[in-house]
Amino acid sequence: MRLTKIDFKNKQGNTISGRLDFPRDQKPLAYVLFAHCFTCNKNLIPVTNISRQLTEKGFAVFRFDFTGLGESEGDFEDTNFSSNIEDLLCAADFMEKEHEAPSLIVGHSLGGAAVIYAASKLESVQAVATIAAPSSPGHVKNLFKEDIEQIKEDGTAEVTISGRSFNINKQFIEDISGKNMHTILENMRKPLLILHSPQDNTVGVDNAAEIYKHAMHPKSFISLDGADHLLSDKKDSAYAGNVIATWSIRYLDLPERNTLPKKGQVTAQIGTEGFTTELRAGHHTFRADEPEEVGGNDFGPSPYDLILSGLGACTAMTLRMYADRKKWKLEEVDVYLDHSKDYAEDCKNPEEKKSKIDVMERKIVLKGDLDEKQRKRLLEIANKCPVHKTLHEKVEVRTSLED
Repeated sequence: MRLTKIDFKNKQGNTISGRLDFPRDQKPLAYVLFAHCFTCNKNLIPVTNISRQLTEKGFAVFRFDFTGLGESEGDFEDTNFSSNIEDLLCAADFMEKEHEAPSLIVGHSLGGAAVIYAASKLESVQAVATIAAPSSPGHVKNLFKEDIEQIKEDGTAEVTISGRSFNINKQFIEDISGKNMHTILENMRKPLLILHSPQDNTVGVDNAAEIYKHAMHPKSFISLDGADHLLSDKKDSAYAGNVIATWSIRYLDLPERNTLPKKGQVTAQIGTEGFTTELRAGHHTFRADEPEEVGGNDFGPSPYDLILSGLGACTAMTLRMYADRKKWKLEEVDVYLDHSKDYAEDCKNPEEKKSKIDVMERKIVLKGDLDEKQRKRLLEIANKCPVHKTLHEKVEVRTSLED
């Protein structure tokens, strides 16, 4: 995932801070506009995980901080739901002028309600996805219901949301109370994906049912069973992103994948979010990572797991090829591999010489009508697979810096 930091102006002239995440080594299939949850920001971990899933599928994702939040200018107490929608429209206008208009719009919580309103005004948007969205913007009043009377009487009040203090003005309450989302849903006429957890204690799942009831087909519902409102568990946010990416392809007018010029057979890219590394081999994309116990996100196999995977795949393919050529009745090959060295310590001290050697244990299970002679021969062939031979040869890695 490649990122570009982007600033643009909203209607009030405030500088809005955003970032555009690009897929690795290919031109985007489409552009996505993402709206974060109420009082959140663009760098919330669940937002990052969802964006990562989308970029892995070939989408470019634009996410930004609403006015007065995160790194964006302006005072949060002067904003309301309508200004959030305006920020989304300004972001979409910026995308169209500088890159490409958004085809997919995604929103989380109150951001989910905002994208429904924005989508009704954006011709470029072909599909809409909401996550834990309220069926009415006024639902957000439940977050500070104890302070409603003070806000009405004094015109403003300091409220605490998720451990942080914010000033909420009377005009914010009036604005969200005057929004009727049912009419917007009935007239939107765009494919809609609704994701919601039955265990959401902040915005109940009945809100998803209400949205589904008033939306026109095509509409879909996905249960995020077991997830909390913010999708705090990375598995939930990664799942949500993967589902949105897969679902949207059905409704978007997408070009064929157009890869950028390659600089190598395999490319690897890492950002500032832990050890998660995006990999591309040919037109295949996947991830590498480190386990959680050494500070990783465990979003993919470790570097040593990838080495074992290469050896295992090469072993299985070589045996399949040899048995087919001999017309032997080899039905299935299972290869089990283990690496004995502590790769986590090795990664922490890459320049320190180790006295230990790397030991890769490979156990092979051959299934089929094979005699003992054939089985022994296949074992010999396993030790001659190309990757096995490469690992036993002296390998020279030539490294240089590129612009």
